[in-house]
Amino acid sequence: MSDLVQIAVRPRLPDWLRKPETHFESVHLLKRELRQKRLHTVCESARCPNIHECFHRGAATFMILGNLCTRGCAFCSVPKGSPAKREFTLDAEEPEHVADMAAEMNLRYVVITSVNRDELPDGGSAHWAETVRAVRRRLPEAKVEVLTPDFCGDTDAVARVLDAGPHVFNHNMETVKRLYSRVRPQADYRQSLEVLAFARRYQPETLTKSGLMVGLGERVEEVEELLRDLRQSDVHVATIGQYLQPTRRNMAVAEYVTPQQFAAYEQYGKSIGFQMVFSGPLVRSSYMADMVEEHASSAGSD
Repeated sequence: MSDLVQIAVRPRLPDWLRKPETHFESVHLLKRELRQKRLHTVCESARCPNIHECFHRGAATFMILGNLCTRGCAFCSVPKGSPAKREFTLDAEEPEHVADMAAEMNLRYVVITSVNRDELPDGGSAHWAETVRAVRRRLPEAKVEVLTPDFCGDTDAVARVLDAGPHVFNHNMETVKRLYSRVRPQADYRQSLEVLAFARRYQPETLTKSGLMVGLGERVEEVEELLRDLRQSDVHVATIGQYLQPTRRNMAVAEYVTPQQFAAYEQYGKSIGFQMVFSGPLVRSSYMADMVEEHASSAGSD
């Protein structure tokens, strides 16, 4: 009965969030090439609404360290698993496979993310670093953006990734402070801010970036507080998008935020000093990442 009530009160998807699925052949071909190299993308695992558009234009966010996560965030549809499973074995060839695939796709901007691997002593940071180095060797003219986990606050792990030379360091806050215990129960708000602040101090020339979702039950003033906290951590770029429930096992949408409110968040972010705020219903942390980086870099050089 409770499930029926939840379905009855769930807000209907508004028109501005309806995106047609097209370019099926492009999506199928890219998925086949990824599987041949035993590679995963967060586009698929997190059920991104922009996957057809991005795959058609030859863009994808590589997800390393496997396709099983040690955490159980309420918003995320990436498969969860036990470190005892054989699938948790690291693929030593994965860094070169990512580099090969990026080269085959002729990418000039490569985005890499990963699952959480809390069972590893270094959180998988050495594997991260080798992947970045492999891509930079293979595509020396390309820019590399890393969207990392928090590494349980281990700044040595963060430094290891930064030493590999990414151009953009991205770590998502995901939600406001009050909702962390529900949305990211195995993460810590202040710890994530410190990861971003450390990255900025350690490599001042590297662009720092963070993303958040709205529609989880947050208040406007809480989003503004989060944006201020990011600026105090000297983060350059913020992305803000609508949370969409990927499966029935994930937490429900509390609200569909209007395009007007997204525009207001963008205005507020720019007013407090962000070089770039990419805010909209279908915005995701890695969506149009090349365009976001170019805009932010241009703003920073003014």
